[in-house]
Amino acid sequence: MEPVLVTGAAGGRQGSTGRHVVDLLLARGLGVRALVRVDDERAAALRALGAEVVVGDLREIADLGPALRGVRRAFLTYPVTHGLVDATGAFAVAAREAGLERVVDVSQLAADPGAGTPHMRQHWVAEQVLDRFEVGAVHLRAGVFFENLAVVAAAAGYRELALPLGPPDTVLPLVAAEDVARVAAGLLVDPDPVEPVYRLTGQVLSVRGVVEAFGAALGHEVDYVDVAPEAWRAAADDLYRDDRAVEHLTALWAMFRMFGSVHELYRVSEEIERIGGRPPRRLADHLRGRQARV
Repeated sequence: MEPVLVTGAAGGRQGSTGRHVVDLLLARGLGVRALVRVDDERAAALRALGAEVVVGDLREIADLGPALRGVRRAFLTYPVTHGLVDATGAFAVAAREAGLERVVDVSQLAADPGAGTPHMRQHWVAEQVLDRFEVGAVHLRAGVFFENLAVVAAAAGYRELALPLGPPDTVLPLVAAEDVARVAAGLLVDPDPVEPVYRLTGQVLSVRGVVEAFGAALGHEVDYVDVAPEAWRAAADDLYRDDRAVEHLTALWAMFRMFGSVHELYRVSEEIERIGGRPPRRLADHLRGRQARV
């Protein structure tokens, strides 16, 4: 059986969906070809698990042809940084040439030409590119990853969550990266036709509910601090050191602050359990597991 190509396989701070997909596919006995940017200790760990590791840049067409040779299905993810459309374009061309029949990609919940952040709008463009190359694209439009909130809280020693979200009753559509990966793995092994878009939200919480979940998991009170957008952006420049990520997150928090407590996209997705094989993780349980691994 042909291997499944998994991009983003080394993982990173933005959720590590690719790394989770590698583990899930290997656990099912499938062959995995893991695409990584750097042949480092994370690549060595993938080899130790039994994955075939290839080194390459998603934006470089010369790297993608060999990586996709002999592959029929692939998982595509790209971090919140510059180059999303470039990478998707190169991947779509190479996937079409290789004859791929299914590409499962991670997008964002509100991806749309009129979306509230430039990166969300680029995700919509990336979806259109994959669709037009007819490679069996399936788009996972995911909510805000739990991991994104954990990065912010960790920067304050898990004592506060400082975000420009307005009042504590502002509502967020959240999801564990692992649950997104479980749905992706299920779709990658499913031989039957599937839907072209899945919206994935595992838990809908107010900001008050978020800090209560942090407190329950950590065993101490965590405060919410509503910071001014300008102050958030200055702090985020130091935290993320990536102007694209800061631009996206600043606009994202502003969008949630504007929506307030209700929005038509805020619903828990039954697909997480139906395709991923288990109910969606709760934020508090996710944080307890994260603390146990530290």
